[in-house]
Amino acid sequence: MESVSEKPVTLTEIEIARRDWMAEHLCSYLESGGAKGHIVDLRPIGGLAFTTHLLLKTVGRKSGQTRITPLIYGDVGGEVVIVASKGGADVHPAWYLNIKSAREVDFQIGGQAFRSTWREPQGKERDEIWAFMAKNYPPYTQYQTKTQRTIPLVMFSSGKPIEIFRA
Repeated sequence: MESVSEKPVTLTEIEIARRDWMAEHLCSYLESGGAKGHIVDLRPIGGLAFTTHLLLKTVGRKSGQTRITPLIYGDVGGEVVIVASKGGADVHPAWYLNIKSAREVDFQIGGQAFRSTWREPQGKERDEIWAFMAKNYPPYTQYQTKTQRTIPLVMFSSGKPIEIFRA
């Protein structure tokens, strides 16, 4: 049986439908140095009016290419948490697979960027954090029902300050 990590990474319906929006969001975040794009109104797609986003920089585990992805995040006990939902697809997002092959992660929140180690919460801690993130972005609950995989959560602390990301 093919494992989730071995399946080809493909675009989901929501990614295809919102591709232009996601590209504009990333561009706005980068060009403004984080002044725009950090807080976004996601009510049109079932989210909340003040949804926080960070930029995640990863290096392709196969391609070696640097990619920057805007993602919803939460703050749990002083740690940043992101959700590898991929809209409920049966495959993990590429950024998650790239993180799994790296010891550290670079991320930007607003106008500040950091390098940090990462971890995946497990058990009761994971359940509590999942509930928190689903409250922050209600579509996560629907995404989990669409897939057999357990949607991963990734957490990191502020870590070492680095230069903000550039377009």
